[in-house]
Order: sequence, then structure tokens, then C-alpha cells
Amino acid sequence: MTKKRLSPGALLLKVATMRPGTCVRFHIQQESDIPASSQLYNQICFAIAARHYPPGHRLPSTRQLAMQTGLHRNTISKVYRQLETDGVVEAMAGSGIYVRDQQKQRETRSSPNVRNRGVKDLDQEVRKCVDGLLNAGCTLQQTRELLTREIDWRLRCGARVLVSTPREDIGASMLIAEELAPNLDVPVEVVPMEELENVLESSSNGTVVTSRYFLQPLEELAKRHGVRAVAVDLNDFRQELTMLKELRPGSCVGLVSISPGILRAAEVILHSMRGNELLLMTATPDVGSRLLALLRAASHVLCDSPSLPIVEHSLRQNRSQLIRMPQVHCAESYLSNATIEQLRKEIGLLVS
Repeated sequence: MTKKRLSPGALLLKVATMRPGTCVRFHIQQESDIPASSQLYNQICFAIAARHYPPGHRLPSTRQLAMQTGLHRNTISKVYRQLETDGVVEAMAGSGIYVRDQQKQRETRSSPNVRNRGVKDLDQEVRKCVDGLLNAGCTLQQTRELLTREIDWRLRCGARVLVSTPREDIGASMLIAEELAPNLDVPVEVVPMEELENVLESSSNGTVVTSRYFLQPLEELAKRHGVRAVAVDLNDFRQELTMLKELRPGSCVGLVSISPGILRAAEVILHSMRGNELLLMTATPDVGSRLLALLRAASHVLCDSPSLPIVEHSLRQNRSQLIRMPQVHCAESYLSNATIEQLRKEIGLLVS
């Protein structure tokens, strides 16, 4: 299957009004130069990353997707196999394809109002835990060692956060780190995937954070060093999707991001969504000539937070060269609020 390895950036999908768990409609441009398999792959990836398909959710069958998209079932099966290879989904024999749930082996379900629960209830939970280990054949000393080891491990994982993606798209890591740093009371570092091994060898404290698309190789690396790897989920970009959906045909849209992977993915998904109805231009903020050409041509510019000051500065500096000022929209949030709160719990910054 022809497929680019894409970062889960501001991928655009025709799901602006969708809520998690609702039926997602995929749109394939059959006459496009972009392979249909790549179009479908990226749309499914965004649906998963934005939790339109939450962890544990069963994906549509190949028959259902064939009826919806017009693609051959073999093509859809190939996309599903690639998603499984990339660690995004898992196949269950005789049941179907499910969104991989990285936390299912260690997630504990507790009341959101634990602070309001009586001490007696908490003591009972502790006793049940200890009793369970004793019933499993552990001695009291072994039980103590097991509990202490788990607590120490969690404290060690909460010492720092290492945000990691491949070096070629380190911009995606920078976007994640920018939103995590103000919300976490621990150091947040950006480390290219290619350098992470050396960083963990010098100090194996911390939690590795990445996108779902790079989770599988990072999980394997983190496991070797006794740390945890966690994937974060995207904002659903509902406002941006609605705006793009409503633009009149012939409009020129400019996308600016510090992540080349985001831009490549956005091109594929926006083309799947609107075909040739829109003229799409992309630029990274560090390439001034390309950015200026984009600002001259585009009627609407979408950018991420790090790119906004550069876009605004370039508009002011080149105002006399612009026939009209484009409408600039900044996607203020790259990550969903829920995924930030979950990460805070993961590294022990919240107790409820």
C-alpha cells in the first residue's frame, strides 16, 4: 500500500459535527492522484486521534466501508492491516477491528469524587488490594515489595515528560510540548525519537509522550528502560472543519504549521473532503518566500499557535504587497482538554 508516514496534526476530516462514538462518514475522491488507500488511512487516523472512534471502539466492517466509500474490500482490508502494523488498531479474530486501548492492561476505575469518599472506604480498598495479593500466594513481605515497587515506579515516571516524534517532524513534538508545559508541574522536554535511547540510558526517569502514530516503537523503547509511553489525543478541530466545509468553491486556503507532517496530512484530508473545489497552499513559518507567496494568494489562512506571530509579522511587513488581507484563524488548541487531564492523572499530579 502506498502510504506516507504522517504525523497526527491538524488533519481535516468531514466530521465537524460528529461526537465521539457517532458514525463517521468518510469521503474518497476517486479521480484523485492521491491513492484512495492513503485518503482512507489518514481519515481513519484522524477519527481515532480526535476520539470520534475512542479506544476500544469497533471500526466499521470492510463491507460497511465498501458501501460507504465505493472502495474494494481488499483495499479497505489493506488499510486495516497497515493500521494494525502501525499499532493504531488491533484485530480480534471473529469479532472485528478495534481501536487499540493502550491503557486497558493497567487502567483502574475509581470514583471521580474520591476526595469526598470516607477514609473508611479508602481503607477498605487498601485491604482488598492486600487481600487479593495474599490470596494469590504472596507473603506480606512480598506484598509490601510489590506495592512499594509500583508506587516508586509511578513516582519515577512523574519526574519529567519527554515528548518524542521523529526528527523530520519534530514540530509535532513542539506543538504537544507547548500545550503540556503550562499544565504540568514537571519539566517537559522535546527529544527526537532517534535520540531518545541515549536520553533514557543517561536517566530513565520520566514518561514518554507521543502521538498514537508513533506509539508502538516508542512503547518498545520505553519498556526496555522501565518507563512508560503514553499517547495524547487531538482536539477535534470542529470550528476549523466547519469553516473549511462552508468555504465557497474556488477559495484559496493557506495552511501554516511548524510541523511538515501536519501540512502533508492536511493536504491529503482536505483534498479528500473538498476535492479540487479549493486551492490549497502550505508553508512552514521558517521559509519566508513560501509564506509570503501563501499570504498573497490565500483568502483564508489557518495556522498553529507558534506560527501565528510570524504570520502576523509577515502580514504587517508586506501589507503594501497584498491585494487583500487574508482572514487569519489560529487553531489555539492542538490537544484535547481531556487528554491533558488524563496525562496529569497518569503522572500523579491529580488524585481525582
